[in-house]
Parts: sequence; structure tokens; C-alpha cells
Amino acid sequence: MSTKNEHLMALRNQHIPLGIVNLTPSFITKAHGAIMIDADGKELIDFAGGIGVNNVGHCHPKVVAAVKEQAEQFIHTCFHVAPYEAYIELAAKLNELAPGDVTKMTMFTNSGAEADENAIKIARYATKRPAVISFENGFHGRTNLTMGLTSKVKPYKFGFGPFTPETYRAPYAYCYRCPIGMSYPGCKAACADYLEEFFISHVAAEQTAAIIAEPIQGEGGFVTPPPEYFSKLKALCEKYGILLIIDEVQTGMGRTGTIFAIDHWGVQPDIITSAKSLAGGMPLGAVTGRVDIMNLPHVGGLGGTYSGNPLSCRAALAVLDILLKDGLLKKAEALGETLRKRFVAMQGQYEIIGEVRGKGPMLALELVRDRETKEPAGDEAKQLTKLCYDKGLVILSCGGHGNVIRFLMPLVITDKQLERGLAILEESIAEISLGLKPALK
Repeated sequence: MSTKNEHLMALRNQHIPLGIVNLTPSFITKAHGAIMIDADGKELIDFAGGIGVNNVGHCHPKVVAAVKEQAEQFIHTCFHVAPYEAYIELAAKLNELAPGDVTKMTMFTNSGAEADENAIKIARYATKRPAVISFENGFHGRTNLTMGLTSKVKPYKFGFGPFTPETYRAPYAYCYRCPIGMSYPGCKAACADYLEEFFISHVAAEQTAAIIAEPIQGEGGFVTPPPEYFSKLKALCEKYGILLIIDEVQTGMGRTGTIFAIDHWGVQPDIITSAKSLAGGMPLGAVTGRVDIMNLPHVGGLGGTYSGNPLSCRAALAVLDILLKDGLLKKAEALGETLRKRFVAMQGQYEIIGEVRGKGPMLALELVRDRETKEPAGDEAKQLTKLCYDKGLVILSCGGHGNVIRFLMPLVITDKQLERGLAILEESIAEISLGLKPALK
């Protein structure tokens, strides 16, 4: 007799395309905080957070209350037809929170990819230039334009081209696997300086509207640039009149212990995009930028039928209240310190962990078969996610070789849940490590 999960999976395979991936065989019936319960009653500790969407946890009471209250008033009018206050209130808050003391404006979208696409529309309109530069290992979405910006071919781009023209990808500051064969700190973040050469060999600076970058690359493996990288990138943009777009879709809303991750680098972007955890699970993206840029496109040139719908705006206002007034940012900072300490200790014990990286509680483990050769341990990462799931923990792999384990647990996770999850993780790493070389001393 099949289980409820098996029955639902059979129906899923009958009615839903193969291309829609499922990373676990569990169909969730209830979730709260950092715990999910599936159709067969299995309890799962969530270290994935809906791929970075649930920073304030599943079904946070304030978010649920905000959505219920709004739904009882009205669900949709379309902001273009009959506007409402929540859109304005949320835009004002994001304008205030975005880094920099210049006046800003915000528009809303339905998703992170749509936010990135609108940011590029605005940048092209403002500069009258066609080209956009993104980075290797970057991920910006699944629309035609954002697929062109995204680095990894399979599964995101394979067979879906051709892509929007005038998109280019440059090497990123992946210090563990330097794309230009240098070593940090001796290189002094030479990968940023390399863009001067890029302007000669790939696309002219005078043709470039914007450079778009994730502060910490999400799907690309939580690649984290050194302290001076973004200040160099910003200076280069200012030198050539290029707009700097920072994609905070996964890194924003407390994920690194600050509202926006770029705050760690002390740089003011021209435009910031956000989504995922912005509305606590409701679909919402945002584009926030300098008023002199944002206000340029003509009337009717921006928008969308569902963009900034009232349910999502109210949910997002609740999320910001939780982060700023309920002390969740401080909890995130403490969580990050706890995680880094445990991960570094694991790295000292298990050879398979080549690098621990990230900021705050946005951390990752890059798994390798040998620390000297840095051979990616992609198969082992798959085994690890399966072992952890079997024991009641959901984790995600990422990176170009699928060998990086990223951690996106809800920031509201309890100490008991966290400890249980980390115990499962370490136990599973120990099992995977059998037969590999012992940790270096």
C-alpha cells in the first residue's frame, strides 16, 4: 500500500511537467517556524527556508494576521487602476532602509527575476546604453533576459536559447577557486580590476548600461567577495557612468544579519533588487533606486497587473516590523556566530569540507574530495542531502559543480531545533567522509 506522499507523487507525475523539479519526496501539509510536516506525518527541520524565502519562518503570526486582515478588506484592484496605501507605505520603508543618503524610489514586481529585469530596463532607459555585465556563477532568474545573465547552463539555460543580446559575463571574486589564477589577499581583488581588460575584449564601457551582481552569490555557491571588492567595482562604475545593480533577492531581509547584505561592504548601489523573504512567503519583488534614475521611464513604461498586490505588501510590512522591532536581526547575528563556530569545527575534523564561507547566518560548506586538488565532491553533496532528509533535515546543494551545501534556515529557529539539525548534518558528514582522507591537521 502506498503512502500519502507516494500517492501524491504519482498524481504529480501525471499532471505536472517533468521540468518542475522536486528536491524532496515530501508533500507538506503544515509548517510553522523552522519545522515542516509532510503528508505522512514526518517532521522535517527546515535548513532550506523555501530557498531563502522564509527568513521570518513559516506562518509567522504577524504575517498571517496581516494577510488575513487585508484579505477581508480587498484582495486585488491593480495598483494602476485603483491604488492603495500599503504599496506606498512599503515603498517608503524600503527607500529609507536602502543604503545611501540620497533620495530613492521603489516599484514592485511579482518575483526576483522580474525585479532584476525591471532594474535593467530602468538602467538601459537612464543611460541609453544596451549592454549589461553579470558574473560567472551568478544567478538572476529564469526569464529570457535573466537566463542570459545567469551563468550555470544546466538546468537553467540548456535548450532554452537564444537569449537576449548584449548580456556579458565577467569573472567574479571566487577566491577559493580564483578565475584568474591569483591568490587573495596578495592579488588585492584583481578580479575587479580585470574589468578594465573586459571592456577591451568583450564590451566597451561606453556601451555598458549596468553591472549586476549578488553580494553573495546564492545558487552559484555562496561565493563571497573580499572586503575591498565592491568599493573597487563601484569606483569603476562611477568612472565610466555605469550603474551598479545589486541583486539582494536571496541575500536581503536579514539573511546576513543586516537588512541588505551590501551593507557589509559599505557601498551604495544605484539600484537594489529584492524579493524572496521580503514578504514572508507571499510573492513580491522590489526595485529600489536613486530618484534621478527611477523617475526617468515614461508613464506606463513600468508595472504589471499583479505587481505589488495588497496581500504581499501588507505581508512585507509585517516582515520589516519583525526584523526591525522584534529583534530578529540581532538573533540572526547570533545565529551566524553559532553556525560559523560549528562549521569551522567540522572543517577541522572532516577533510571533505574544503571551505566555510558567507556572512552572518548565510553560510555554506564547499565539499571537496581532496583539499589539495579541490576536486569538487558533487556526488557526495547529493548523498549528504539524501542522508539528511532521511533523518529529518532538509538541506540544499548549489554551486556550479553541485558540491556546495548552503544554509537558509529560518532565523526564528529554536536552539533545540538548530542543535538537532546540526547533529544530523555532522552525523551525515561523518558517514559520507568514511573512505576519504582524514582531516588535515
